[in-house]
Amino acid sequence: QVQLVESGGGLVQAGGSLRLSCAASGRTFSNGAMGWFRQAPGKEREFVAGIRWSNGGTNYADSVKGRFTISRDAAKNTVYLQMNSLKHEDTAVYYCAADQRSIVVVTKKYTYWGQGTQVTVSS
Repeated sequence: QVQLVESGGGLVQAGGSLRLSCAASGRTFSNGAMGWFRQAPGKEREFVAGIRWSNGGTNYADSVKGRFTISRDAAKNTVYLQMNSLKHEDTAVYYCAADQRSIVVVTKKYTYWGQGTQVTVSS
């Protein structure tokens, strides 16, 4: 059974930083992708960042380019999201997702999802 467990969320002031982690268990995604999405109250879930496991290729939403960095640790089967220069509008529940297909990297069509971790940025 595949499990994705997020950690690292919390409360931070605007301009601060947080690093989210997502540890996958139950299988590896060596030819697939992992991604981060977020959902703010009253809004749809949106893509934040994705990474192709095989070559480390990354994609970002325009709203986070230059501020967020996604990375992976194959040995730990873990993906990270380093978030810098946080803004109030980054406040949301952040979800990790994984799939064996790298083609889904920027879509919502991931097979596996975590439970989410709250990120709150105070202005």
